[in-house]
Amino acid sequence: MDTPFFLDKSDPGTWKALNGVALKVAVAAEAAGLDRALVELVNVRVSQLNGCAYCLDLHDRLAREAGVSDQQLAVLPAWRETALFDQTERAALAVGEAVTALHNDAKSFAELAQARDVLTEAQYSALQWCAIAMNAFNRVSILSGHPVRPRTAASHHTADRTDAASQAPAGATP
Repeated sequence: MDTPFFLDKSDPGTWKALNGVALKVAVAAEAAGLDRALVELVNVRVSQLNGCAYCLDLHDRLAREAGVSDQQLAVLPAWRETALFDQTERAALAVGEAVTALHNDAKSFAELAQARDVLTEAQYSALQWCAIAMNAFNRVSILSGHPVRPRTAASHHTADRTDAASQAPAGATP
């Protein structure tokens, strides 16, 4: 079979529901006071961990548009090794990684405890939901083999976005 199977296209109702979840998560993130740059930083890190090329391409662009620096994105896989991330960003990244990896060990629980000391309860909850939603979108894109299309300089800022990120308010996932 040479024809790709796009999970999102095969069941539009479920895809729409997943986008609805992302919109609810965006509302929770915004209500918790999480800015778009922080949410996009988590989206990129979760997508790195999952190896989702489509979501990396999309959320790297959205992160830059939201104000995440090129340097932060360049060192994101090694965020623990640099001082480029503030306390809130470190807490958010720890939450995103914990949700994605689901390690049931003392180190993960200690990082989450530190994150809870930095974040409000609403922020801690919203960041977990952001990571859960991003993980779901990563899985749909990976299983569907969503292609990463080359961008031209002109299309860099005007690329067609077909997932919840293009319709979601500030703070939305994916």
